[in-house]
Amino acid sequence: MYTLLLLLIYLAFISLGLPDSLLGAGWPVMHTALQVPVSYMGLISMVISGGTIVSSLLSDRLTHKLGTNRVTATSVFLTAIALGGFSISSQFWMLVVFAVPYGLGAGAIDAALNNYVALHYSSKHMSWLHCFWGVGTVISPFVMSYALTTGSWQLGYRLIALIQLGIALLLVFTLPLWRVNQDPAKPTPTTKSLGLIAVLKIKGVPFLLMGFFAYCAVEATTMYWASTYLVAVKGVTSAQAAAFAALFYIGMTVGRFLGGFIMDGLGDHKMILLGTAILLIGIGCLLMPIASDQLALVGFVVIGLGCAPIYPCIIHATPSNFGAEHSGAIIGIQMASAYVGTTLVPPLFGLLGKWISYSILPVYLILFVGLMIFMIEKTFSIAQKA
Repeated sequence: MYTLLLLLIYLAFISLGLPDSLLGAGWPVMHTALQVPVSYMGLISMVISGGTIVSSLLSDRLTHKLGTNRVTATSVFLTAIALGGFSISSQFWMLVVFAVPYGLGAGAIDAALNNYVALHYSSKHMSWLHCFWGVGTVISPFVMSYALTTGSWQLGYRLIALIQLGIALLLVFTLPLWRVNQDPAKPTPTTKSLGLIAVLKIKGVPFLLMGFFAYCAVEATTMYWASTYLVAVKGVTSAQAAAFAALFYIGMTVGRFLGGFIMDGLGDHKMILLGTAILLIGIGCLLMPIASDQLALVGFVVIGLGCAPIYPCIIHATPSNFGAEHSGAIIGIQMASAYVGTTLVPPLFGLLGKWISYSILPVYLILFVGLMIFMIEKTFSIAQKA
């Protein structure tokens, strides 16, 4: 039962990753069909991010009232409804409307499941959990590609919506399975949900949030701007750059799978330091004054490998650093800080790249890596003293 529940959680995280790469895969056709500029994808992604921030902040209260199992099942249903709405949209404003439940559902799943795994499972399972998110992001572009060659972009969303609906129904039918682990986030007479102000007053939490914000800024900036960097700085063609940029995703997904085998032995703190060292080596490859694009391609793979353990280990360390009774609220706010980082920092680089040069990408990344490791080290130091 214990293993079966873990597999179910992995499946739920695949469902979280499925929609994440769908919009980018279909947008080149979608914006033409809807007769809107290419830049309008940013409006949809901002609405989705806004929804995820709100639901992340509310996730601890929802989990206290409903339990992780019901929050997860309800959230997957919500994303299935939103994706179904995308599949029937014929006007841009309809996408914006359905982006709201999409974001609300995604944020709740992310925070609730991350907290549950941090409380009940070891570091390796947290790493593999996020590896399965990567599996979901890989599947969706193939589904959209099939839809575009056989029908329309709406078909791609319809197919993913049906997959999400199937996962949601499975989660509903297996609700009793979650009893195998006692959920400390469920309400008891002596526990209550903490609000944002109360969480920020916990010693060390502000450093944790800043560190997590900085890490997610590094990850998202690399994801969004790797292709542009390769084209503008290394002279790679647009088609090649689109394919080569996937090396970062591959490096991160493979890194999380392989990292799971050594995480329990090294522990969260050492894995974060190891990931940071590898990450800096990857950025160093981009800084080398070599005209060839080969070293840059290696650099993005290494950056992905370095990023792989940092996100899951920061989350997994939260209960041990601050206590299981506070982890749900803290992880919910961590997710919100992550979405703020992914929403604001990559566009800022776009402006700086346009004004200065896109060649500043490695320097930009180093600044946020420095901020991240300083804040995370402060967090562990305060937690150990406490």
